[in-house]
Amino acid sequence: MSKAEVLTLVERGEMLPLMEEFYTIQGEGYHKGTAAYFIRIGGCDVGCHWCDVKESWNAETHPPTAVDRIVDNAAKYSDTIVITGGEPLTWNMGPLTSKLRDRGLKTHIETSGAYPLTGVWDWICLSPKKIKLPVEDIYEKAQELKVIVYNKSDFAFAEQQAAKVGPDCILYLQPEWSRREKMIPEIVGFVMKNPRWKVSLQTHKYLNIP
Repeated sequence: MSKAEVLTLVERGEMLPLMEEFYTIQGEGYHKGTAAYFIRIGGCDVGCHWCDVKESWNAETHPPTAVDRIVDNAAKYSDTIVITGGEPLTWNMGPLTSKLRDRGLKTHIETSGAYPLTGVWDWICLSPKKIKLPVEDIYEKAQELKVIVYNKSDFAFAEQQAAKVGPDCILYLQPEWSRREKMIPEIVGFVMKNPRWKVSLQTHKYLNIP
């Protein structure tokens, strides 16, 4: 297959820059503690300075992989598939989610919302970032809002973002891992004063699993 043909398939979402795929326990948010198969798609220009998977940013370092192959691998392990990144919405998620759902699999996404929503999803975890805000129409579709707390100013940002989501969206505050000892007491205090929020921790890191 020529490079031009590959690029065309990537543009259509029929191939995607696959960074890694693995079966593990969801460590964060509403579904924490449950088994899931993760598909990490390369490519992200949001550029969070504290990102713990910066190797995902450059899509060119991750091989374009046929969606059919990705789906075949995922179907071997779990009925819950989490698409993450990078920023997966950099790419057209329609072909991937369509094929996953054809196999009876549930589709979850973890996204900053910086690009328009493509694909069909059973669960949308929106994790907005200050430096590249979500597109407006994703707010009402999110089932879960997860704001990463790096410093105290992030609480005001969290409330601004919460004002945009639907009334049934579950609200989470999660400490940035390197600042967890400093920020967990701040988050606990905030949630106790504002109980519509919940605390999310990266429990997979405490469990020492991927």
